[in-house]
Amino acid sequence: MATALNEEELDNEDYYSLLNVRREASCEELKAAYRRLCMLYHPDKHRDPELKLQAERLFNLVHQAYEVLSDPQTRAIYDIYGKRGLEMEGWEVVERRRTPAEIREEFERLQREREERRLQQRTNPKGTISVGVDATDLFDRYEEEYEDVSGSGFPQIEINKMHISQSIEAPLTATDTAILSGNLSTQNGNGGGSINFALRRVTSAKGWGELEFGAGDLQGPLFGLKLFRNLTPRCFVTTNCALQFSSRGIRPGLTTVLARNLDKNTVGYLQWRWGIQSAMNTSIVRDTKTSHFTVALQLGIPHSFALISYQHKFQDDDQTRVKGSLKAGFFGTVVEYGAERKISRHSVLGAAVSVGVPQGVSLKVKLNRASQTYFFPIHLTDQLLPSAVFYATVGPLVVYFAMHRLIIKPYLRAQKEKELEKQRESTATDILQKKQEAEAAVRLMQESVRRIIEAEESRMGLIIVNAWYGKFVNDKSRKNEKVKVIDVTVPLQCLVKDSKLILTEASKAGLPGFYDPCVGEEKNLKVLYQFRGVLHQVMALDSEALRIPKQSHRIDTDG
Repeated sequence: MATALNEEELDNEDYYSLLNVRREASCEELKAAYRRLCMLYHPDKHRDPELKLQAERLFNLVHQAYEVLSDPQTRAIYDIYGKRGLEMEGWEVVERRRTPAEIREEFERLQREREERRLQQRTNPKGTISVGVDATDLFDRYEEEYEDVSGSGFPQIEINKMHISQSIEAPLTATDTAILSGNLSTQNGNGGGSINFALRRVTSAKGWGELEFGAGDLQGPLFGLKLFRNLTPRCFVTTNCALQFSSRGIRPGLTTVLARNLDKNTVGYLQWRWGIQSAMNTSIVRDTKTSHFTVALQLGIPHSFALISYQHKFQDDDQTRVKGSLKAGFFGTVVEYGAERKISRHSVLGAAVSVGVPQGVSLKVKLNRASQTYFFPIHLTDQLLPSAVFYATVGPLVVYFAMHRLIIKPYLRAQKEKELEKQRESTATDILQKKQEAEAAVRLMQESVRRIIEAEESRMGLIIVNAWYGKFVNDKSRKNEKVKVIDVTVPLQCLVKDSKLILTEASKAGLPGFYDPCVGEEKNLKVLYQFRGVLHQVMALDSEALRIPKQSHRIDTDG
């Protein structure tokens, strides 16, 4: 996948890549790399006025990189926050003799001050729209046709319920947050709504408390108190107390959840709920990089059930997930299976089929768009009809793949091209400057490269025959795409020392004599070299560490 490059990344020189050293490089390694580049770029070594001017500019850049990385304080800031961290307002009051940990704390303090100035401009909107569809007429119709009923030849599909909820958060101070939420619901012509206001305060690093006030047209006023507390590093408890006022009097409620981390990926929960629907629930949730597993047991009035569910996470760019669950209790048994997939940068589309007794068959479609959720439960039949299960399973798959091929994929491709074009336009000046610097560096390297080649030839060492950096197109499906590469034979030969070439794990675009020929696109480095009179070839990813020569790079001349 192509790595996006923005203006901020262009503004921040990669000092480690420029010096071609590891991020863990010692002072001796930094000094050796600095001395080598100083010998290459020192202005006094060049008599031509133009070359002298270019050498001076590159020499100053190398010197700046070494100054930052050789000082423990500035290196700590650069490692954590990049070049812009060094330029942040307020650093002039920081003592120079502070440790990296103290510098990190000071930077975070300055950040908090800036955040507090922007508190009034921040909200966290969340919303859900749920539309219930009754499509049972598709599968449960009478076979007879009634002539006196107009339109009886077509299945009747109705929207029988709808729910809309929305909430926003308004930070008041660094520890206090106000939350306003509301919802509207309607079902079969009857509906209602409510509005809630909550005030949350973070009391310490271990806990917070929340006061809630609500009112609605179906229920009376609501007063609630919610508390969260970390008991130990691996255990926490949440308690929610509520008083609901209605025409039948005051209805108190209490919910307590005790959770404990059983291991790195597993959490156990114990829940006790007392009030309108009292119940006890215990569950174990295991969440890893590739799977999500839940098992739960609830005893309560009127709902008691056992639940087991599993979700598999594919490690692909679309974050595909498939899931299945089995839930059995006094209300009956429900089997549910489905999948979800990322369809754009901020959107996830999912569908699930629910088959149960006595509920029947339903199809649930859900779209998450940023912080908004759109949910469409479609009830197909009250009976367990194989035809309903088949169409509920196959139908969404056919529709998705058709939309993905005809609409989503072309749209995303067009959006990607548009973003790349914007990046190219916004960074054109910077890239042009980088290109000029790289070309100047190559001219400055010519004499050094000539001496290196003579030395390597005398001992049949490492000779870079050809080297290219940029976007290569080898896949036949991408044959219409342009190859965008630059010749980096001279810069790589200049880095050869004692018949060895070592490139660190960083973008090659920051190396002396390199620049980015295709902003925002996937890049590789292809090298054809000769060692001991034998040709070798290697292709490396942009940020991949590379060490040559290697036996595995040898070209099989017999083939």
